[in-house]
Amino acid sequence: MTSEQEPAIMRTIGHRKERQITFSASAILLMEGARFNDEIHRLPTGRTTFIPKGVFHFKSHEEANRHQQTNLIEGMAQIALERS
Repeated sequence: MTSEQEPAIMRTIGHRKERQITFSASAILLMEGARFNDEIHRLPTGRTTFIPKGVFHFKSHEEANRHQQTNLIEGMAQIALERS
């Protein structure tokens, strides 16, 4: 960055309440979590993880992460093609 350029201004949009971790959850927090889960499932791709059903055995976490990422990328590409 040159001296003539100004740094990008960062803005905070919205806010999030940090919840404390407790031994037993309150009914209010459980309801909030359930509502959040329901809203996620209402999204166009909220009902799929793009991971095929089955039991997978991996030799390492890296291999498992690679499998998850590959399936996610392929699923997102498929959704993008359907929308175009």
